[in-house]
Amino acid sequence: MRGSNGKGVVRRTKNGETVAKSINFGPLAYWVGFNLRMAQEAAFQAFSHRSQEIGESPGRFATLTLIARNPGISQTELSLANGRDKSSLTPVVEDLVRRGLIERKRMDSDRRTYRLNLTPAGKKTLALMTRCARRHERNLDRIIGLRDRKKFLQILKRIAAEME
Repeated sequence: MRGSNGKGVVRRTKNGETVAKSINFGPLAYWVGFNLRMAQEAAFQAFSHRSQEIGESPGRFATLTLIARNPGISQTELSLANGRDKSSLTPVVEDLVRRGLIERKRMDSDRRTYRLNLTPAGKKTLALMTRCARRHERNLDRIIGLRDRKKFLQILKRIAAEME
């Protein structure tokens, strides 16, 4: 929580302790980009904690969900949908293939293109992660408020779509 003077922050450490420090954030206290980054980091850490309960990385959730919802999606399509560079997505896909959560098949018509699908183990893992994600979303709803959720999502999507 930041004070109106741009000072003061309350943060939780990785082991759940609350640490309060008086730090002058200057204009950062009022900049959307900085606060968006801080909120994203806090949300990611909270989801990471929940995901660790089942031994999974939170970064795999979106990838598994997109593959499940789009059977046969190509790695290029997946990278665009996931907002990740294809080169940073490749190790994630390779890890999921190695662990038997997804299968990657070359297209007969274009040997450079792979199509991705979940395996039964991938479907099971995604179901477990979805339960974690739903608990996480309920916590976010508590913070944002159900009344403001729709508008908040619209703003986030507009930022993602319109940033240069």
